Amino acid sequence: METLTNNATELLLLLFLIITFVQSAFDKMMDWKGNISWLQGHFKDTPFQGQVPLLLITVLVTELVAGVLCLLGMYMLVTEGGKSVALAGAVVACIALLMLLLGQRIAKDYDGARTIAIYFIPTVFLVFLLQ
Repeated sequence: METLTNNATELLLLLFLIITFVQSAFDKMMDWKGNISWLQGHFKDTPFQGQVPLLLITVLVTELVAGVLCLLGMYMLVTEGGKSVALAGAVVACIALLMLLLGQRIAKDYDGARTIAIYFIPTVFLVFLLQ
């Protein structure tokens, strides 16, 4: 119980990232064609226009890795008190968010970029807490 109370902020932020990235990856897998179609329109007239499937699979894999590392890190934090896997998950989550931010900026979707920045703030805070 002491581990839960001493690491409540870290655990809540890890859960936030698990929900965020596992759901996002699941959505990409379940509606691959819909995501490709929407993103091809989103990146029309950008340097990314011919690379949408490759970029989407890259983001999907990165999100899955982030979600799994955060899940394993949460488990290890609760059971052993170890933070290294959770830190790796948070760092990969930051990388995923930066990839998404770059895409939104390239597409000139500034509202979308702002939303990504909102997710980035607690994720960087988690990296800080886990270091």
